Amino acid sequence: MPDADLNLLINQQPYRLPVGATLSDAIELIGLKPPFAAAINLEFVPRSQYAQRLLAEGDRIELIAPVTGG
Repeated sequence: MPDADLNLLINQQPYRLPVGATLSDAIELIGLKPPFAAAINLEFVPRSQYAQRLLAEGDRIELIAPVTGG
C-alpha cells in the first residue's frame, strides 16, 4: 500500500501532509498570516493559485514574510 503522506520541506523544516494537499493546506499547517510570498521548488506561486496548487512528494516550499524596520 502506498504511503498516504507527502514528505515536504517548509522553510527548510520537514513536514508531512496527506496526498492531495494544496499549498493552502501547508500555509494553514504552519499558521502563517499575510502578508507573505510563496514559492514551491523556487517557483513563485501567485496567491490566487494557493488553493489549486497540489503538492508533490519532496516539494520544497518557501514562505517569505516581508522584513520591516529600520
